[in-house]
Amino acid sequence: MSKISKFFKGSSSSSKHRTGPSPQEAIHRLRETEAMLTKKQEYLEKKIEQEIATAKRNGIKNKRAALQALKRKKRLEQQLTQIDGTLSTIEFQREALENANTNTEVLKNMGFAAKAIKGVHQNMDLDKIDDLMQDITEQQDIAQEINDAISRPFGDQFDEDELLAELAELQQEDLEESMKNMGGLPSVPAASLPTRPSHRSHSRKKVEDDPDMSRLASWAS
Repeated sequence: MSKISKFFKGSSSSSKHRTGPSPQEAIHRLRETEAMLTKKQEYLEKKIEQEIATAKRNGIKNKRAALQALKRKKRLEQQLTQIDGTLSTIEFQREALENANTNTEVLKNMGFAAKAIKGVHQNMDLDKIDDLMQDITEQQDIAQEINDAISRPFGDQFDEDELLAELAELQQEDLEESMKNMGGLPSVPAASLPTRPSHRSHSRKKVEDDPDMSRLASWAS
């Protein structure tokens, strides 16, 4: 059993037979004691300064009085040291009480909150919670299906080959329109152009007109 368990077990059994001061009362008393001891510290410090001044003042002309003053200073310093230790103990005890009082309030509020949470949970039905979560999940699925149905495109039943052919026609029309805007290709004349007589036909005509050349040609044939 831990020290805390022993303490609370002992306090619970003894609290039925005796009642002590509350933590607030004890803290108030300790603070009053601290204030009193602090004032006594200030008084002793002033007395020590006075004894030091007396020893300095009588150091040459009255050595006995100077020594007595130093002895009183030593006793005062001892008292001052004791008060410092007492104040440290009281301060530690006061802080422990303040922390214990804070912890008591914290535990009390935590217990109050725990009871409130327990009361809230008692009014909850786990089966109803499961049904509610299932309903929420189902409604979310329905909402998702509705969104999918709304956002799904419909009526897109066109043949892709037909669309490609139509696109090619549009591109061809666009090309022809562009050629017209640039002046178009040179047109081919309908009538045939006169042919240039070849050198061979001209030479043959010349041979036929010359009688000598005609006889040579007939003889060679």
